[in-house]
Amino acid sequence: MSHAEPEWLDAAAESEVVDWQLLAVPLADREIALFSVDGNVFATDNLCTHGNARLCDGFLEGHEIECPLHQGRFDVRTGAATCSPATRPVRTYPVKTDDGRIWVQLA
Repeated sequence: MSHAEPEWLDAAAESEVVDWQLLAVPLADREIALFSVDGNVFATDNLCTHGNARLCDGFLEGHEIECPLHQGRFDVRTGAATCSPATRPVRTYPVKTDDGRIWVQLA
């Protein structure tokens, strides 16, 4: 039995994801937050695991995104919750860039 590699989805132009700015994009049946830190792009679910808040509305400092609702923080590289009241990680996704586009693998 062979397993097909999960599909890469075209998320945005590289020029849309600028260092230290946040971008929310709809992909498949979810909203993904894209972060650029020192030229590296990271993708997470856009919804905080602690409260009903969009992470793209938060504050990015280093590799941590701070939720705008209760100031919980997550590492955008791993999804780990790094500051209470957030305790559950946020889901992260593989990212690649190719020909000026950012691609995200959801599966």
